[in-house]
Amino acid sequence: MTRFLAGAGACFLCLTGAFLLWQGRAQDKPMLPEAPARSDRPSMVVGGVPVAPQATAKSREQKRFSRADKDKDGRIAKEELLGARRKAYAKLDVDRNGALSFDEWAVKTLDKFGGADKDRSGWLTAAEYASTAPPPLKVKKCAC
Repeated sequence: MTRFLAGAGACFLCLTGAFLLWQGRAQDKPMLPEAPARSDRPSMVVGGVPVAPQATAKSREQKRFSRADKDKDGRIAKEELLGARRKAYAKLDVDRNGALSFDEWAVKTLDKFGGADKDRSGWLTAAEYASTAPPPLKVKKCAC
């Protein structure tokens, strides 16, 4: 009896599929409208939504050069390029000997560990470690 019901169900599904294929013929569907003619200028509207123009590689490179050229003389000196890195290095070099030890380099991590280790056991429990997680990113909500 079960075989008979399974066979009848399979026949019903096959007939339903054939009917749906017969009713869904592509010839009866309306044709898509013609694509608009291409102009030389790129469109600033895509699908009815305004689109901001993309920055060219040249303008990005000019901005990058301008940020590095601190005295705005049209040339980048070695000191202009390395100045920011020297300031960051000087902040890390606590004993001012000109060399970074591992502890000086890892000072931020060591401070974070010390702040998280509330019971001063020298190791972190799961709850203590969870307190070191970075804050979630703030997502700006669209005002549209």
